[in-house]
Amino acid sequence: MLYSLMLSIFITGSSGFVGSNLKGYLNGFFHISEFNRETELIFNANAVIHLAGKAHDLKIISTRDEYYQVNTDLTKKVYDAFLTSNAKVFISLSSVKAVADDIEGELTEEHLTNPITHYGKSKLLAEQYIFSQEIPDGKRVYVLRPCMIHGPGNKGNLNLLYKIVSKNIPWPLGAFENKRSFCSIDNLMFIFKELIEREDIPSGIYNVADDESLSTNELIQLISQSQNRKAKLWNISKKFIEGVASIGDKLHLPLNTERLQKLTDSYIVSNQKIKLAIGKPLPVSSREGLLKTFKSFNN
Repeated sequence: MLYSLMLSIFITGSSGFVGSNLKGYLNGFFHISEFNRETELIFNANAVIHLAGKAHDLKIISTRDEYYQVNTDLTKKVYDAFLTSNAKVFISLSSVKAVADDIEGELTEEHLTNPITHYGKSKLLAEQYIFSQEIPDGKRVYVLRPCMIHGPGNKGNLNLLYKIVSKNIPWPLGAFENKRSFCSIDNLMFIFKELIEREDIPSGIYNVADDESLSTNELIQLISQSQNRKAKLWNISKKFIEGVASIGDKLHLPLNTERLQKLTDSYIVSNQKIKLAIGKPLPVSSREGLLKTFKSFNN
């Protein structure tokens, strides 16, 4: 197919983990143009995908203003440019943390918003700005709230978890029972393409997650499976582990309270709204996607 016959996609944040995967996934289907700091926001594109953002900083070295300048103000600038352009589709990447840092039960799009961190608050302000204005006829606007995104090349807590298991160190958090949702990069890419190409999916906010939520102990077992070894799980006292994490807060150790919470708390995200809107199954199961991610770490 010639580029002249393709839809044109304008992407911000194309150098990040999601952006680099998206470019590879959409290449051949669409003509891609990318945003940089010298680019004027004048869109000659059919769709705008806004991925640029300030990620949640677990080391707590980012300033408050950084989150609002990037996650809120830049989103406003890009969305305003979209509204006055000829582009028909706008997709902005938000986060489940725009709703809540901790939840009970299952997170749906109807959950009351109460973010605690500046990361979550800045993402929520961006969402509210987008839907504070009437969407012009002929345009479609989507805000995606993914949970923890993973895939080959991914960094973060899953990578840390993998390194621990790789050293054949027993997992000391076996006493913690939890369930967490994850989002395979393959499933996220599939949803992006569906939203770009189809005109029958209503504008709105959509959670994005794999179908099955898994416990951290199950993640350890999958990592061990990817390494062809037996999982080692220790059921050490929860109170003792929490005490070690508190010391980690003060001494800046790899295990601190926030990381322990991420590894052991439950955070279940419903993907029913987006699945009903698309009307198709997600291409990758939770376990398949995680195994693909973990196997990529072998390299």
